[in-house]
Amino acid sequence: MFIDEVIIELNAGRGGNGCMAFRREKYIEMGGPYGGNGGNGGNIVFEVDEGLNTLIDLRYKKLYKAKSGEHGEGKGCNGKNAEDLIIKVPIGTVITDLDTNLIIGDLTKKGEKVVAAYGGRGGRGNMSFATRNNPAPAFCENGEPGEYKKVKVELKLLADVGLVGMPSVGKSTFISKVSSAKPKIAAYHFTTLTPNLGVVKTKDNRSFVIADLPGLIEGASNGEGLGDKFLKHIERTRIIAHVIDMSGIEGRDPLSDYKIVNRELKNFNVKLMDKPQIVIANKMDMESSKSNLEKFKKEVKCNIYPISAITGKGLDEVLIEIANILDKIEKSPLYEEEKFESHVLYKFKQEQPFKIIKEGNIFVVSGEKVEKLLKMTWFSSDEAFLRFSKKLRKLGIDEKLKEMGIKDGDTVRILDYEFEYRAD
Repeated sequence: MFIDEVIIELNAGRGGNGCMAFRREKYIEMGGPYGGNGGNGGNIVFEVDEGLNTLIDLRYKKLYKAKSGEHGEGKGCNGKNAEDLIIKVPIGTVITDLDTNLIIGDLTKKGEKVVAAYGGRGGRGNMSFATRNNPAPAFCENGEPGEYKKVKVELKLLADVGLVGMPSVGKSTFISKVSSAKPKIAAYHFTTLTPNLGVVKTKDNRSFVIADLPGLIEGASNGEGLGDKFLKHIERTRIIAHVIDMSGIEGRDPLSDYKIVNRELKNFNVKLMDKPQIVIANKMDMESSKSNLEKFKKEVKCNIYPISAITGKGLDEVLIEIANILDKIEKSPLYEEEKFESHVLYKFKQEQPFKIIKEGNIFVVSGEKVEKLLKMTWFSSDEAFLRFSKKLRKLGIDEKLKEMGIKDGDTVRILDYEFEYRAD
């Protein structure tokens, strides 16, 4: 089964908790803190596997969860980092973050990898918090939660030439004659239900890849027929080759077919119209084809190559011409840099890192920084709680609460935790 788009959830591994421990050994005075750090959580990584040509392995599993890092232990032992979770995908896979609509990765090379969700940092043990002023801290950190993302994984085939056209114009016959591809060929519409790739070698030993897409009909860009599912595979191609049934034996007009297909390509993605286009005038072995070709040439000004896919006439010539055009076209990335998550320019903004709203008599504090601080605090001692309070004060939360009229004894909620406010 050919699957080229799935939506999955990623949950990277949580960092292991730090350890609070003290050194207690005979004849050693003032042993001090002895708790190790937790290990880092596992990342979730997408990696190209050339043996795959579909995303079917991702279809039946909706949540991918990496392992957590090991907790720190006494005697200064640090927890082990968790291994990364590797998800194998075909070459040509695009991963998009659905929350930001930014591209995490566009995997177009053998063995290429991208980290889609980062594991959490391991929490620090009390050894890491020892200072001159506090040589024996009685607190540690919980591990940082791993990243959670909902992503769309799309396969966009890597091909140099994309064959487009109405159903039953001879695209599958063409690719079967010029390559080793074995598409299904029959005398009815929509024989081709999935894209077919074929490697073509010309007489002068140049090679390129052709993609045969299922037949387009009017309204394909809006979901009619099969076109809307597979038009995305034309986006990577460097040349669009219109295969036209020049005989018109099915009662269709070749010029009208050409205009309809171009309109659907434009409606799907206007940038497709910037790609070089050629016309492969097929079925020239039929009597009506010559007169139709003359009319067609008067209206269409791109390069037109008459062939007969059945007899093989003209195939070598059109392949040589396609190779000549490809030699002049540089390969360019599918997406601009600003579409990628790693290239987003983050500017410093004078915005508060938290938000406070009042629900009845409860002050609800939210914000990524505050919530992360809460999750990583292990409320094991008064010292840990005091450290948490100081960090909230540094963020400016105390000052904001006072502006909102908070009083001693009022309740402050962060996530599922409720605290009693004290001004001192």
